[in-house]
Amino acid sequence: MSTTTRRDGVDAIGPRRFVRFATPPNQLGYCGPSAAGGIAPYLHEPVDGGMRELAAQFEGAYPYLRLLAGANGCDDPLDPDVVEAYWIGNRLLDQVTTFDFGNSIDERFRRRAGSAWRHIDSSIPAGVAHHSYHVLHVMPWAGLLQRGVIDEPLRILDQCCVTWGEVVEAGTTPLVARRPLRWTGNRLELGPAAVEPVSTAIDLDVGDCVALHWGAVCERLDARQLAWLRRTTLDQLRTFAAG
Repeated sequence: MSTTTRRDGVDAIGPRRFVRFATPPNQLGYCGPSAAGGIAPYLHEPVDGGMRELAAQFEGAYPYLRLLAGANGCDDPLDPDVVEAYWIGNRLLDQVTTFDFGNSIDERFRRRAGSAWRHIDSSIPAGVAHHSYHVLHVMPWAGLLQRGVIDEPLRILDQCCVTWGEVVEAGTTPLVARRPLRWTGNRLELGPAAVEPVSTAIDLDVGDCVALHWGAVCERLDARQLAWLRRTTLDQLRTFAAG
């Protein structure tokens, strides 16, 4: 696991990474706590035990973090590598067995999924404890696409999947070129590149490769991170198409 500077006994790098990725959907009311501004204040304030309490209220993301931490012998779900594995991808994903992954998904979603459970159940063998799996196989939007409801489900899937792009213009309103998701009628895939304005709390330079979530830049990506995010996301898109 990563060795980082600790502030008041709290690892700052992992929690900060979690806050950057979790804030955009939290601010839109899609996940996590809503009281007192949700988790967004921790974009700028020192992380502390209160931040960890808020992170644990993300019923979608946090159980995956616990699963990843446990499978890798880590006692901190907000360890930097654990958080990276969930949002971006890294070698920690490979340590979660299909048995443990399946038990976790079954325990969390079988009852609440109702008739959609058979689709989730069939996705488990190729699933990983990564955000793209949760978006494409557990959330209901992909199923709506398959039933012919297109525009809003596609918008949400495209924004909720963490994607990658290249900064083509820096400054007050940065522009990023990325490939949004498109629906072909029977599968989701990456469409042609499009240039879009983004928000960011990170200083950017033209040419930076970045991870995007709900129109916000969450992290600069190095070559290793980009490879993991591309591979894991594309694997889950192929699994969705096969299903």
